[in-house]
Amino acid sequence: MTDPHNKKSDVIAQQLVQKIVCGEFAPGEKLPQDHFAREFKVSQATVREALMRVVAQGLAISLPRRGMCVAPLDKGAVDELSLMRQALEPLALFHSVPNLTGDQIKHAINVQEQCDMAETALEWEEANRQFHMAIIAGCGMARLTEEINNLQLLYARHFLAKYANRWKSRVDPDHQAIIAAILDRDAPKASAVLQRHLTRLT
Repeated sequence: MTDPHNKKSDVIAQQLVQKIVCGEFAPGEKLPQDHFAREFKVSQATVREALMRVVAQGLAISLPRRGMCVAPLDKGAVDELSLMRQALEPLALFHSVPNLTGDQIKHAINVQEQCDMAETALEWEEANRQFHMAIIAGCGMARLTEEINNLQLLYARHFLAKYANRWKSRVDPDHQAIIAAILDRDAPKASAVLQRHLTRLT
């Protein structure tokens, strides 16, 4: 049986994560439990559970006598995030390609097209993140998928903070090449293209 208390805290955590990633909350900004309890019409205990999930994802920190705050934007962390993605995402994709269903491939193609049609950095980032998660949906490794999803969120926050105001719409040939390799069920090629793609991230 699903615990509605936990389910509500998950929903709140997802909303807070999205706001932090999009820059609606500034680095170091306090995340007051009482305010969110009133906003979401839940108990402070539920809000605390949600905030602890956000802390676990690295998007918030707990400070003595200050409570929960938005995590700082550590510029040095970008290189680490990129290296971790380079290590984990091609591995997940290699195991995913043989197992992707027709519907999963259609979804990956759909979000890839959304990337190409995006008109704002926010639209592109959301579609791009969905694409990178869609192509590994068949890997069958829950822990690996969860870790990659968290890396995607952390990287998205840095990307939007740095590039949102100077992003330009573009078609990504690497995404197209990955889809082509998936359609051919060529896992080594798909992984190699993704590896090359991720090394270009800054």
